[in-house]
Amino acid sequence: MSNHDWTDSVNRRAFLGRTSGGLGMAALTGLLQAEDVVQADPAGLAPGISTTPHLPVKAKRVIFLCMAGGPSHLESFDYKPKLKEMHGKPMPTSFTANQPIAQLQGQKLVCQAPLIPFQRYGESGQRITEIFPHIGSVADDICIINSLHTDQINHDPAHTVMNTGTSISGRPSMGSWITYGLGSASSNLPGFVVLTSKGGRNPQPIATRQWHSGFLPGRFQGIQFNSSGDPVHYVRNPLGVSNSQQKHVIEVINGLNGLRDNLTDNPEIRTRIQQYELAFRMQQSVPELMDISQETQETLDLYGVSGADGSYAYNCLLARRLAESGVRFIHLYHRGWDHHNDLVRYMGICSGLCDQPTAALIKDLKQRDMLKDTLVIFGGEFGRTPMAQTNKGPVGRDHHMRAFSMFMAGGGIRGGVTYGATDELGYNAVENVVHINDLHATMLHQLGLDHERLTFQYQGRDFRLTDVAGEVIKPILA
Repeated sequence: MSNHDWTDSVNRRAFLGRTSGGLGMAALTGLLQAEDVVQADPAGLAPGISTTPHLPVKAKRVIFLCMAGGPSHLESFDYKPKLKEMHGKPMPTSFTANQPIAQLQGQKLVCQAPLIPFQRYGESGQRITEIFPHIGSVADDICIINSLHTDQINHDPAHTVMNTGTSISGRPSMGSWITYGLGSASSNLPGFVVLTSKGGRNPQPIATRQWHSGFLPGRFQGIQFNSSGDPVHYVRNPLGVSNSQQKHVIEVINGLNGLRDNLTDNPEIRTRIQQYELAFRMQQSVPELMDISQETQETLDLYGVSGADGSYAYNCLLARRLAESGVRFIHLYHRGWDHHNDLVRYMGICSGLCDQPTAALIKDLKQRDMLKDTLVIFGGEFGRTPMAQTNKGPVGRDHHMRAFSMFMAGGGIRGGVTYGATDELGYNAVENVVHINDLHATMLHQLGLDHERLTFQYQGRDFRLTDVAGEVIKPILA
């Protein structure tokens, strides 16, 4: 072979090798974009993977009001006169045989009548406990679901099911899935914000992994705002550092990160770059957001807010302000609903803290013409047993996974209706049974996302929020 022929063959090999490598890189880039599409546009917004919604959009955002600890459905939304007739009698073994029972295991199981009376509210005549008069005042705006069930009987795993659709730890939370799908509508705030409050019996611990992004890119993780003191750690500049100096530092750091990203094409580096930029913008936007001094006295009275006190009422008002500012998913936790004993007293405390602000949020959104495209969801991680728990003083109820109640409002959900039912004692969901996966599928549907198409490939499998289940609850859609 002559030198000329050898050179030509090398060039051909180089050409083919480089071309195939280039095609491979193009394919890899396409895959990365399919799995990690969110990239900031010139306005600083992160658009998400669903640039064209799968379905008609009924809701633009979600406010999820989590009553952590598990409120009793039998003293809130699920009216059971038969349970009153059975009061003090042994719980029929046909209900409880071979069923998981938490702290009542091995004890004598006795039926406990509802401890709080019910009333009918609104033109729809929905049955709601007397301890929720303010929620009763918006009865015609809410859809009560009385037939939910879950997979776990203890708090932390039940929260994991509620937040991620599965009891397996490490999966992305629902807020992360939604921001992955739709991105952020705000250039100055995270797409997913968490607020917590407490009051009642035994404030339930909440782990930060309940709003983690799991295997999704880190930029989709929920950001917890403190509702007293600095809303976000290190939101203020260090003493002696001006905004221009802080901006210069971020520009230099992001420049270095950008050089590294050009070499590695690592989505977590892009996350770091965008989060540095977002953090700088948050230094201006977050303090203004948390300042409610410009709210009218009428609005403050509606929520029952006395100031920036970290209360559930203050957090509900912040939720409305976050929704106005373009935050996609707002998750409020009120810790204190674990009523194993003295249920009437502790339900009174919790309803005193949560009833008025919850109704106020719905009314406030409605009068601002925002309820129509804001989906509000209210409830806990499970329900409580129809059997009494008396080994800790005045009567309470144990954890229960077979049936519980929640309500939804706004965002294209029918108001003034009650959906599903439990058996005559409130033990099992028996009519139009709803699993957490169905709740998630319906939530995504209202946001314009098909729960079967919102997927992320991880470890060789396409994962989704609803795992391998989930049906949209079509009868409750407006």
